[in-house]
Amino acid sequence: MLGLGKKNTDNPADSAASQQMLEKQQVGAAFQKGVTALRDFIAPSSLEFSGNYFQIGTRYARTYYVYGYPRQIYTGWLSGMVNLDEVIDLSMIIQPVDSQVVLNNLRKKVSQLEAGIQIDAEKGQVRDPGKQAAVQDAEEMRDKLQVGEERFFRFGLYFTIYGGSLEELEFVSHKVESLLGQQLIYSKPASAQQEQALNSVIPQFSDQLQIYRNMNTGAISTSFPFTSADLTQDNGILYGINMHNSGLVIFDRFSLENGNSVVFAKSGAGKSFAVKLEALRTMMFGTEIFIVDPENEYQKMCDAVGGAYIRLSLNSTTRINPFDLPQVVDSEEADNALRSNLITLHGLLRLMMGGAQTQLLQSGATSMPALNPAEEADLDAALIETYAKAGITNDPLTHGSPPPTISDLYDTLLHMGGTGPQLAQRLRKYTSGTFAGIFSQQSNINVNNPMVVFNVRDLED
Repeated sequence: MLGLGKKNTDNPADSAASQQMLEKQQVGAAFQKGVTALRDFIAPSSLEFSGNYFQIGTRYARTYYVYGYPRQIYTGWLSGMVNLDEVIDLSMIIQPVDSQVVLNNLRKKVSQLEAGIQIDAEKGQVRDPGKQAAVQDAEEMRDKLQVGEERFFRFGLYFTIYGGSLEELEFVSHKVESLLGQQLIYSKPASAQQEQALNSVIPQFSDQLQIYRNMNTGAISTSFPFTSADLTQDNGILYGINMHNSGLVIFDRFSLENGNSVVFAKSGAGKSFAVKLEALRTMMFGTEIFIVDPENEYQKMCDAVGGAYIRLSLNSTTRINPFDLPQVVDSEEADNALRSNLITLHGLLRLMMGGAQTQLLQSGATSMPALNPAEEADLDAALIETYAKAGITNDPLTHGSPPPTISDLYDTLLHMGGTGPQLAQRLRKYTSGTFAGIFSQQSNINVNNPMVVFNVRDLED
């Protein structure tokens, strides 16, 4: 026989535990109630609705709906309101409609209109141009829908305007209504439905007004809001936002015939930030970034993206060999790699051995070539011979050999005839003199990086 006992609920220990658990729950609920969520930061301090306006915080607002359109609307009809120098929230509701349903309704509508025209003619009444225009539009729409050239949509347009006071709200309302009325587009405030109208405008994908107008694809396309003049392209990077219409400024300056640009602004306006942002955004599209940094302000950005940061100075351990041949993939470019680098070396060596030219330019004299024709010819021959001694010729198969250095060029010039020894003496300060080191040894850095920053802050003049 099984005996059932009654649980003793009068135990003081159980009562204390239950009381303690209840207190913990109350404390937890109070804590959660006091936690500040994101909605508490973005929510207005108050929201009060009236008949044809509402008050959000300290500002007054009113939501309108558009109920009347002309027979034809043209591209950009909405740009006037978008570019208006007022705070306006705009919401467009576009719902597609099955073409077969529209075709059935148009067939019935055409039958009714034609019957009405025939009855008017039998009664001897004057011809109604409106009915004939409606029949013509309906037949044209039926033809385009049947072949799939057009589609049908239900279009709703709502907008909310704001003002610091009721007087300002009325002024802005009159301005917007007049602007739309000039185009035979009629709007009304959502009287006694301001809450539902506000919910229809804010971006929560809810249409509580459901005031639509039937439109085809062509008519819907004219309501595209970003039709004002903008510096905008289909491809490019985001530079900012148009302050007049909140449109995006998207541009690719490298797609132009000349992609150069210059940035002007007063101190502290954000020039460096804008240039850094442009560099990062263009880098995401595969653009190679080379920066000459005279103030040591691009190191953090370079490190963040894994770029190559090159510090150039006489005390730096960085070495760059100008005789390095570029890495090319195209066979045609590989055939001209040595010749292209020889031309680059000619320009560099003119600068390195052009001390007399620099002094003349600083004194205000006219420019003159740093090297005379005989020296140019000897330098060209010495460069070719220096590469040949290192086993590098025009044959792309030899371009994998270790490249020569300026020290090798110095030895070649020193032991050749003509003006070679004189050129070697002018080049000696870069091989064994004060400026030796930076360009006289093999490269110890990799510049094959999407972002390369050259720090020249500590580089001597």
